[in-house]
Amino acid sequence: MNPIALSIGPISIHWYGVILGAAALIGLLLAIQEGKRFKINPDFFMDMLLIAAPSAIIAARIYYVAFQWDNYKDNLLSIFAVWEGGIAIYGALIGALIAGYFYFRAKGYSFWRIVDICAPGLIAGQLIGRWGNFVNQEAYGGPVEESFLRHTLHLPDWIVNNMYIDGAFHHPTFLYESVWNVIGILILFWLRRRPFLRAGELFMSYFIWYSIGRFFIEGLRTDSLSFTGPTWLASIMDAMWSPMQLVFEAGAMTYGGNIRISQLVAILICIVAIVLIIVRRKKGYASERYLDPIVSSKAPKVDTVDQSNS
Repeated sequence: MNPIALSIGPISIHWYGVILGAAALIGLLLAIQEGKRFKINPDFFMDMLLIAAPSAIIAARIYYVAFQWDNYKDNLLSIFAVWEGGIAIYGALIGALIAGYFYFRAKGYSFWRIVDICAPGLIAGQLIGRWGNFVNQEAYGGPVEESFLRHTLHLPDWIVNNMYIDGAFHHPTFLYESVWNVIGILILFWLRRRPFLRAGELFMSYFIWYSIGRFFIEGLRTDSLSFTGPTWLASIMDAMWSPMQLVFEAGAMTYGGNIRISQLVAILICIVAIVLIIVRRKKGYASERYLDPIVSSKAPKVDTVDQSNS
């Protein structure tokens, strides 16, 4: 596929940017729609996107470049070529959450209540954004037979043909993650209407679901950022991924190292999210429920008149 969607003179609009823009828009619309249930002005979420999106892109690029510095140190201008791919989703989340935290505080809203509302939009944005990787022919898995794509997965020609890279067909890991996220967003939609759900727990559920899928799918990829860590840690991670070997072979670690960074981060996120849910409940920090009203501490107070004096 041609990675350029449209050219206007010397200016080229890449599909990668178009898809990321669409992902951000869909995520925004989902947050606005849910925010209406809590009487939150749509402008709040639009302003949030204007702050969080640039922060996410910058942090995502910094995260990726930091672990691929040898590829950029001799051509610093290429660091800014985001449209060519090379951003890390965990970096994007870090950037968006940091920006969001200060924005929510400035508006007087609880961090946990707002990120709960944003959780389905985040996972929707990720499932759409992965198709940018497809267009750029990146973030794919190890080699597979063409028959696996056509007859086992029953993929259409336009996907199969674009997975032919460097003389071989490859696992469409972008598609695996997209499907995993579709299931995830349906789970989040169901969870957020349950009366037992406490503030912050939908957001944690999003992280748990996404990280589980990312851990197993990442093991198929051939472009994983990695580092050389202790043998015992690599053995534990290999053992955790081993059920996948009943069906698939692990992707080659082309950048060296013995530990995939995204897999390790996924494990840590799962552990932290589960611990936070348990601790916040036990300590009483999660007294609010998801379905409770959301009120800004900076909202103007309405004076009440003593009716007995009227």
